[in-house]
Amino acid sequence: MMLPNSHLPHSSRPSPPTLASDHQGNGGSKGTSTNDFYSAIVDRAPSSSPTEPSAGHSASGDWIDIDAQIGHRLEPPLASIANVLITGGAGFIASFLVRKLVLLYPEWRIVVVDKLDYCSSLKSLSDLQSRPNFAFVQADITDALAMEATIQNHQITTILNLAAQTHVDNSFGNSLAFTQSNVLGTHILLESARKSRLHGQSGVTRFIHVSTDEVYGDISHHLPNADEESILAPNNPYSATKAAAECLVRAYHRTYGLPVIITRSNNIYGPGQYPEKIIPKFICLLLEGRKCTVHGTGNNARRYLYVADVAHALDVVLQRGAIGEIYNIGTDFELSNRELAKVLVREFFPECKDPLGEHCEWVADRALNDKRYAIDSAKVRRLGWEPTVSFEDGVRRTIEWYRKHRHEWWDNDISIALQAHPDLEAVAVSSPRRESSAGFAIPATPSRRSS
Repeated sequence: MMLPNSHLPHSSRPSPPTLASDHQGNGGSKGTSTNDFYSAIVDRAPSSSPTEPSAGHSASGDWIDIDAQIGHRLEPPLASIANVLITGGAGFIASFLVRKLVLLYPEWRIVVVDKLDYCSSLKSLSDLQSRPNFAFVQADITDALAMEATIQNHQITTILNLAAQTHVDNSFGNSLAFTQSNVLGTHILLESARKSRLHGQSGVTRFIHVSTDEVYGDISHHLPNADEESILAPNNPYSATKAAAECLVRAYHRTYGLPVIITRSNNIYGPGQYPEKIIPKFICLLLEGRKCTVHGTGNNARRYLYVADVAHALDVVLQRGAIGEIYNIGTDFELSNRELAKVLVREFFPECKDPLGEHCEWVADRALNDKRYAIDSAKVRRLGWEPTVSFEDGVRRTIEWYRKHRHEWWDNDISIALQAHPDLEAVAVSSPRRESSAGFAIPATPSRRSS
């Protein structure tokens, strides 16, 4: 279906447990300092002869397992793709996508834009700094001059917009920030892309907007899975801003002919996700010898996709998706929160007879906690995509990553995020200013080249 023409409607703690497969060693981050990272990768000039990735891909042993998950390149690559802008590229999902495209498509130039919010990490990208087809620009997508300059200076042909505020709980206390980032930021990016096509220039020829299944609202068990033609009915400020952003994307396609595609995905999990989300939060709590905090009855259900599968889906949509279309990226694998807690507890305590009673505590429910999301992903599967990582394998990979990296990956105190009902302002206060980190200044916003 093409983008729809209708409007939106409607005291003492036990020692942390270990797994049989626990790796020895400190598991710390290896490689480049943040200062070296900035001096090496910010706004790098393009190379005329990109090199193929090495067999191991990564110079850092920390990334070998991750790079083994990036999958294969699509052949032949879409000819119109040359210079790709990925917004939010130091974040969880986008950093996986960045790695995939940088390593598998050395003939493409991948430019990352990220404002470096509390949940992002430069460590996700640090070992890519030596790649001639990679560049990093610190900027906010709400900065129109910076977006126009980046698109012009790097001759961007393709945009994948993953920059967004995404944590639903935060949207209740700071909803205007979600409108600022998710709606205004998307609008500015769309307008910058439109301007790149003026005066006979080819400019941006493909704009992929990454949205969420939450725009469909609650899907009761007696209802069919939502497909791309289903009515949007967001129930919280976060999902409302994502739906509003989709309306702008659709409007730019209909009004200006901007070549856009929209994706909507299930809940995504994996290494590098900030532990405000349920899977990394429960894992980190169990690693700290604490109990999982289950909201309400724990009967709310979600469907989970491993992050590498989502990165592959975005690559497939980027190259095989039809302009003007929407694609649901989903799975039928569904767990209630109480079932999820059982699964995770048993990864740590296989002999536990009562995982919910022994290793979980029940806390007040989240505000406006939708009961269930469920989408039909048949359309994207017809493009050749299928999820390949089982939940069991994905969870075990994720647990091992947090065992090694949870205390050093982000520049703030994650213990705040591990609270049952974390305070966004406290997270912000615990995050040091990037400008003073490692004794250097963040490079200035890029200026536009004169024509």
